[in-house]
Amino acid sequence: MIAGILLCAGSAARMGFDKLLTPLCGRTAVERSAALLVQGGCKTLVLVGNESNEATLAALDVGVPKTVVRGGKTRTESVQSGLNALPDGGIVVIHDAARCFTPAECVAASIASARQYGSGVLALPIHDTVVRTDGADYETLDRSGLFATQTPQTFRTDEIRRAYALADGGATDDAALYARHIGTPRLVPGSELARKLTTAADWEWAKKLCNTYPKIGTGFDTHRLVEGRKLILGGVEIPYEKGLLGHSDADVLIHAIIDAILGAAALGDIGKLFPDTDGAYRGVDSRVLLRRAADMVQKRDMTVRHVDATVLCQRPKLRPYIDRMRENIAAELGLAAESVSVKATTTEGMNDEGRGLCISAQAIALVLGAADAAKL
Repeated sequence: MIAGILLCAGSAARMGFDKLLTPLCGRTAVERSAALLVQGGCKTLVLVGNESNEATLAALDVGVPKTVVRGGKTRTESVQSGLNALPDGGIVVIHDAARCFTPAECVAASIASARQYGSGVLALPIHDTVVRTDGADYETLDRSGLFATQTPQTFRTDEIRRAYALADGGATDDAALYARHIGTPRLVPGSELARKLTTAADWEWAKKLCNTYPKIGTGFDTHRLVEGRKLILGGVEIPYEKGLLGHSDADVLIHAIIDAILGAAALGDIGKLFPDTDGAYRGVDSRVLLRRAADMVQKRDMTVRHVDATVLCQRPKLRPYIDRMRENIAAELGLAAESVSVKATTTEGMNDEGRGLCISAQAIALVLGAADAAKL
């Protein structure tokens, strides 16, 4: 049996708030850590909590059988509580819930190492210059052979339980106790993503990391065709006997794109941010609204990367205007025209679009966090 012990009993005193149960881009650190242990190969979990979070941990669905136990005043006591909840034999994966971005591949690698060698401890080689000083003496240490250990730290259950039974204090992690009482731990490559959320700076790093994942939003809009209005699509005025009815210029194409962008960034929709009850938006050029939507996304350290839109229109024919639409939209989003796709299709005379009663548009937007956008 491969079991995971997830340590959630810390007080988070340095952070100043409950870092483990505060949502981080929609999911708590406990939820993220439980998921990565399961994805990495754990078949059951022991969640080690404290008096204030036990009820929340008990209600958490982790996708595998779980047990919740009370931790102690120290990390050593908390790990011992977790070990006491496990049967003999098998492999145990010990993980700090505050390292909630550790890749599941690292969990799997630690398990594979423990199966073969008895232990698998995530670690990163230290590349920075390391010094020892007391304020008077200054000594540069040889960093070859120096590693920073991380979690998970994985062992044969019976061996790490024996090491903890012999614990007499002084060890800062599981690997130290294993080395003292069992043997030399086997190191496996760690990850920069296995950073522990300890300080406010760590929390800011985590929020930015959340936004590096690609996000996709969809948008749809439709407006009636009426006489006495200009027909504007993609910021292009198109000669036609009718135009689209709306509070603004009723540019249905740009409106769908705005909703897609806002959706990708979870910022609501065009009706919420630019309501038709606000006189400031009466007759406004929708390109202005598109630019504002892009600015809102950028303030969240996110960047619009690509847009794909389709206009549903029986008449007039839009093909001669497509390239200008793309250029207009790209200019407002700060993109190359190649990153904006606009297509037009008829509905073969069906539906209100086919009968010439309205024009509709649908769009998809790809939005990236600043870090990913810089890579692409």
